[in-house]
Amino acid sequence: MPGPEASIYVYNEGKEDYTQVFAQMTKKDGSLLVARNKTDKFSWEDVKGKTIIPGRKGGVPFMTLQYVLRKNGINPETDVILDDSIKFDLMAGAFASGDADYVTLFEPTASMTEKEGKGYIVASVGEAAGDIPYTAYFAKKSYIEKNEEIIQKFTEAIYDGQKWVKEHTAKEIAEVIQSFFPDTSVEMLESAVKTYKDIEAWNETPELKEESFERLQEVMTQAGELTQKVPFDKIVNNKYAENLEK
Repeated sequence: MPGPEASIYVYNEGKEDYTQVFAQMTKKDGSLLVARNKTDKFSWEDVKGKTIIPGRKGGVPFMTLQYVLRKNGINPETDVILDDSIKFDLMAGAFASGDADYVTLFEPTASMTEKEGKGYIVASVGEAAGDIPYTAYFAKKSYIEKNEEIIQKFTEAIYDGQKWVKEHTAKEIAEVIQSFFPDTSVEMLESAVKTYKDIEAWNETPELKEESFERLQEVMTQAGELTQKVPFDKIVNNKYAENLEK
């Protein structure tokens, strides 16, 4: 599920019936930096001169990693090697069988890689970057205007899910979602959910904050993927989130 970046691109194309975000799901990039060698105390300085498998160039995980590197005084163009030639679903395997020093992986793949002794989780890219609207729900302006009741009920359902995640333990969540990950144990899923709870990956409400939206645009701008920032109130419609009984 994409975030507001899709709506930003569409708006900048000049389309009149562009898409608007009406509910935010997660507020942090979920990728984790996995190292080949175990370290007692990781520093972002450690990646200088190393090779990282970061996913597709232009994708939010790639751009967020670049943002974090710059934030820590590391030039992603000259201080590290970012190997973006490997497809998302092949990254873990390529890292395990190759010679890259680091890879960015999502859960539960990151925890599975660590359990198998093929790598070690050393940092959360999302935690290092700060809040950004990583995943969100959006629809065309015309659809939202014609179907306000549907959008409101959908937003209420999202909020119910967010409250449920907040109120339940990692183990309880893992047991519920296990059917979606038939090849992954409940214990491994529990570890994955705990990781995301620890970094506060899930938004507590569907409302999208302007500060995090502007951080996303800065991430995109620094990566060279966005040349013109868009107004927050054009892309984000918090009306339905603000109508919720909290």
